[in-house]
Amino acid sequence: MRSKPNILFTGTPGTGKTTTSAAVAEAANLRHINIGELVKDKKLHDGWDDQLECYVINEDLVCDELEEIMEEGGNIVDHHGCDFFPERWFDRVVVLQTENSVLYDRLTKRGYSGAKLTNNIECEIFQVLLEEAKDSYPEDIVVAMKSDSIDDMNRNVTTITDWVRSWQPTA
Repeated sequence: MRSKPNILFTGTPGTGKTTTSAAVAEAANLRHINIGELVKDKKLHDGWDDQLECYVINEDLVCDELEEIMEEGGNIVDHHGCDFFPERWFDRVVVLQTENSVLYDRLTKRGYSGAKLTNNIECEIFQVLLEEAKDSYPEDIVVAMKSDSIDDMNRNVTTITDWVRSWQPTA
C-alpha cells in the first residue's frame, strides 16, 4: 500500500504539463517523471518519427521501467498520452486544457508547424486527451483544469497540492 499518491498530468503539448507538474512535485515533495525525457534518456523508443518530429515511444518498455517506483507511490507522471499506463498506478489524473489561440501561440513559439501543429490543435479542439483519460481511468479520479495563464497554473498547483496533502490511502 502506498503512503503517497501517484498523479498523472496529461494534455495536449503546450498546455503546461511539465511546468505545472514540476511545481506540484516541488510543493508536495513528490518525484516528477517527465516521460519524454525518460524515453530519450533511457532509449525507451522504437526510433524517430520524421513526420511528427518525435520519438516513437515503446509503451511496454516505459511501463517496465516505471513499475517498481509507481508501486512505491509519491510520483507525478507528466505525459501527453495516458491510455497505456496501468489504471492501478494513479490516484488522480489531471487533464490540462488550454484555449486554442493560447495553445497555438505556445506551440508556434516552440517551433511547431505543419502536421505537428495542426494535429495538436485539433487534439485540443476535440478534447481527445480528456476523452482518453475518461475512457482509461475511473471518472471520479479524472479532473480537467483550465491552463491558459500563470494565474491558472498557480491555482492548479495550489488545488492539486492541497489534494495531495489531504490524500489518504485506500485499503
